[in-house]
Amino acid sequence: MKSKTIKINNHSIFYREAGSPENETILLLHGFPSSSHMYREIINELSDNYHLIAPDYLGFGLSDMPEVSEFDYTFENTTLLISNFIKVLKLESFYLLMQDYGGPVGFRIATANPNSIKGLIIQNANAYMEGMGEWGMKIGTFKKNNDMQGLLAFKDYLLSLEGLKDQYLNEASDSDKIDASSYLTDYAFLNRPNAREIQTALFSDYGSNFPIYPEWQEYFRNHQPKTLVLWGKNDRYFSPEGAKAYSKDLKNSETHFFEGGHFMLEEYAEEAAKLITNFIK
Repeated sequence: MKSKTIKINNHSIFYREAGSPENETILLLHGFPSSSHMYREIINELSDNYHLIAPDYLGFGLSDMPEVSEFDYTFENTTLLISNFIKVLKLESFYLLMQDYGGPVGFRIATANPNSIKGLIIQNANAYMEGMGEWGMKIGTFKKNNDMQGLLAFKDYLLSLEGLKDQYLNEASDSDKIDASSYLTDYAFLNRPNAREIQTALFSDYGSNFPIYPEWQEYFRNHQPKTLVLWGKNDRYFSPEGAKAYSKDLKNSETHFFEGGHFMLEEYAEEAAKLITNFIK
């Protein structure tokens, strides 16, 4: 696996790359509150047979972190940046692997460029309202009640070391299998200058995704991309109902549940890699 950087719109974007470009390409889009670091194990599992590219969004991981006054951190702008990343790397057709925040970014890309998408691999990323889990509904309640103090306090908890460990360990089937470097790496990234303000901005923009869920669902119905859904059923952001909902619109889809959570790949990279290999074949 190689660590690379590239200039996109005058910003330095870090990405991990592995495997031969002669093989099928998988673009891996990470979620909150992590980075491409979350995909290191599955990249290693798949790199013999596939070409894998996993970027860090602007403000995440090892990519540049301009202040919120210099870049408007929204899902739309993050998508535009990753779309330019795809163009610069000349990725003409690829599979999309999306987790959490990777869903809103990836579904926007797929909807705008349906002919470039060879298939979707969805890991705990929502496109249906019925997929809101315990924490998803909690966030929604804060917003509905205009309780910004409560919302920001919960966000701060999620970004704390205690909150990160909660997300990684308490949803896992066996917490002893979770590599401590995962949440410690996230915590280190989240404690750099500007990081909290950036996370607050994008966290606050998540609601912008809900009104365009129907557009993504129309894309599913009209284009019928073959789809593999991998879901940690203990995820408190997104419930198993979110995974099941994809089969309403996608005729060529398969769904697999794991006794894990938001970061199920920490425990099940080998199992997920086998399913992905069978799916692409």
